[in-house]
Formats: sequence, structure tokens, C-alpha cells
Amino acid sequence: MQHMKKSVFPLVLVFSLFVTFFSCSNKPKRSRKPVSTIVIQPSKKNYVFGEKVSVEVKTKVKNGEIENIQLFYENQLIKESSELEFTVPGVELNALGNNNFKVVATKTDGVDNSRVKSIPVVSDVVPKKYSYQIINNYPHLKSSFTEGLEFYKGFLYEGTGNNGESHLMKINMPNGNVVQTYSLDEIYFGEGITILNNKIYQLTYKAQKGFVYNLSDFALIDSFQYSSREGWGLTNDGTNLIMGNGTHTLTWLSPEDFSVIKMVQVADNKGLVNFINELEYIDGKILANVYTTNRIIEIDAETGKVIREINLDGIINMYTNPSDTLDYMNGIAYDKENDRLFVTGKYWPRLFEIKLIESE
Repeated sequence: MQHMKKSVFPLVLVFSLFVTFFSCSNKPKRSRKPVSTIVIQPSKKNYVFGEKVSVEVKTKVKNGEIENIQLFYENQLIKESSELEFTVPGVELNALGNNNFKVVATKTDGVDNSRVKSIPVVSDVVPKKYSYQIINNYPHLKSSFTEGLEFYKGFLYEGTGNNGESHLMKINMPNGNVVQTYSLDEIYFGEGITILNNKIYQLTYKAQKGFVYNLSDFALIDSFQYSSREGWGLTNDGTNLIMGNGTHTLTWLSPEDFSVIKMVQVADNKGLVNFINELEYIDGKILANVYTTNRIIEIDAETGKVIREINLDGIINMYTNPSDTLDYMNGIAYDKENDRLFVTGKYWPRLFEIKLIESE
């Protein structure tokens, strides 16, 4: 009897292993995601706006079959195919900064996968160099940590920063007297301002919050949130708000619901331009301070191309005392009716009217 038990046990074990193997071998295989690669030709460090490139797409499939493969350039579909390998020649690079190519490969069972490749695109324009001539100068509050500046109907409007020192002010020209003011709660660090449709819009630095005031009496009438981690410069094109966040990106916002209309990356012929600060929109162009420098750049609002660079080195030197505590240049305002351009800086004692002069 003991002998029979010893003989039966190996048979049961073998049978169990056979059943287990047979069951596993009959389970459906897990559908694997397709894997695509994107190759841009020619291969180079930087590409130039308007340049044409060839885009090669190759997709590998472990199991199953491909239903279709879609190729997108800057979120626009440029090719759809069921071929595992294809090339799209002559794709024109029409955006500055990081240009994205994306492939979405989908199998017949619905399993899909995507791959993104980014390439840097610089401007095809070499910015013209400009200097300045001082036409006039006016008093400016030494206590103003200037973050926003705008000229409107004979008055200068200024937004200042630093917690506990952030104000919105209406200033009389040319004596520099403050005729109206609103002080932000000390938890807020005020940033850029702009005037649109009889309202003043103001950003804050890190609170991801903006404020809306009546132009006439500075009454706070609304607030809004934005997704950018920081708020810096603010201007408008007569229809939408244009916001900077201290990087190379400008964002157009609806003044009604503050939704994003579009985003533009700013670049010159060498690469992206970061630390874009105070902004002023003038006839399709945007003048912008570049943080920590005495440089103002003029940006084509449609493309983001830097078309002029203005060097304002030395502008404040003759108008300061050793006791003055100066910070960086920041603040650009334009009097459209009289074609006057004003600049100043944080804690600067003077506001300057300047004329731009093309360098030799």
C-alpha cells in the first residue's frame, strides 16, 4: 500500500505541472505598446525660423498590428499613415523656441503610445542695435520698487512691488505728485499693470493672483487666478492682456474670463531670451526690460522675434547721489498721443523721456 502511494504522488505532480503549463500557454498575450522614434534631418544644435526639415518616423510593434500613426508638429496634424516607416519632407519651422514633434501610434486593439521630440529654433532676424538720447527727465519716487508703468490720458500709472510696499498709483506729470493710490494687502507682492477698457489689471509675484480695479476710483472690482507660478510684466494689445512670467514666454489672456488665448516664445538669432520683465505694447511690437540689465528689447508680438536691442547703460549715472539705493532698471511707458517714451527703474529718483538712436 505504501508503495502505491509513493508511485501515485509523482504522477499527480507531473499532471499538475502539465495542466498549469497548458493553462498558461493558452492565456492571451498582453498587448504591448508600439514604440516610435523621430529623427529630424539635418541634425544640428540650433535650427532657424523658416528653415525646412525632413522628419523620419519609425515604429516597432512587438505583437498585434498597427491601425494608424499620426505625426503632429506644434499640435497640428501633418501626416497620418499605417506604414511603420515614413518620411515627411519639407516641414517648415514656423515657431520660435522649443518646437515639438509628436507621434501617436495606435494598434488595431486600441493600445497606443506617443513619443515627443523637441528641437530649438532661433530667430532669422539679427536685432538692430540702438542707444538713446535723454529728451527730458522728471521726478520719480525713490520709495517706488517699480514693477509696472503705463501712461494714459496725461497721467502716469505705476504699480510697485515688495510685500508691504506694493501700491497702485496715479501720478501727475511732470511734477511727479501722486494724486491717487491703492495699497495692496501686505501678503501680496505687486507686479505688472496695464489699462484696458477703463479697468486697471495688476499681477502679483508668487500668489498666482491678479486684481482688477476701476480706472476712475481704483475700486477693487475683481480678482483672477493664473497657472503660471510667477507674475512679472503685463501689457495689452487693445483686445487681450499680455503677461510675462520672468521666462522667455509671453501669454495672451482674455480680459473677460482670463483664459489663455495663445503663448509666444521670445528669441533672437542666438536663442531664447529669458528674464523678460516690464512690458509695453506699441503698434504690434512689445518693448520689454530684461531683468538685471540696462537692456530693452523690442519684440514682434506676432512671432516673438527680437527685432531691436536698446542699450541704456549710464542713463541714471548723472542723476543720483551716493546715498541713493538703486535697484535694476524696470519700467517702460509710452505716450501715444505725443509719441513720447519713458523709462525708469526700481528706487530710481528720476523718470526719463528718451529718444532711440540707431547705433553705427
